[in-house]
Amino acid sequence: MNIKPTISWADFEKIDIRTGTIIDCQPFPKARNPSYILSVDFGELGVLKSSAQITDLYELEDLKGMQVIAVVNFEPKQIANIKSQCLVMGVYTKKGVSVLTPSIGCPNGLQVG
Repeated sequence: MNIKPTISWADFEKIDIRTGTIIDCQPFPKARNPSYILSVDFGELGVLKSSAQITDLYELEDLKGMQVIAVVNFEPKQIANIKSQCLVMGVYTKKGVSVLTPSIGCPNGLQVG
C-alpha cells in the first residue's frame, strides 16, 4: 500500500469537510465513466452538485435521503455538461466505491475534523 506524503496540520485545516444529505440524484449519461449527478444539501452552505462514480454499489433510489461526507471547498470542476461543486467521499473497495456516511444522523453542514 502506498502512503501519500506527510502533510502538516495546517494543510489538513484547509480542507472543508462537511455533512450533507442527498436530495436529488440523476443518471449522468454524458460522463466518461458511469456516474450519477448528486444534489447535496449542506444546510446553510446551500445545495451543491457532485458527479459521483458510485454506480457499482448504489442504485438511484438508494441514494435520495442518504447522509454523506463531502469536501466542499474544492474549485468547481467541469465534468461533461455540469460543474461538480463538491466531492462526496468514499472508500475504494473491490466491488466499487462505498460512500462515507455519519454513523448517526447529523444536521447538514456540520464540519468534520
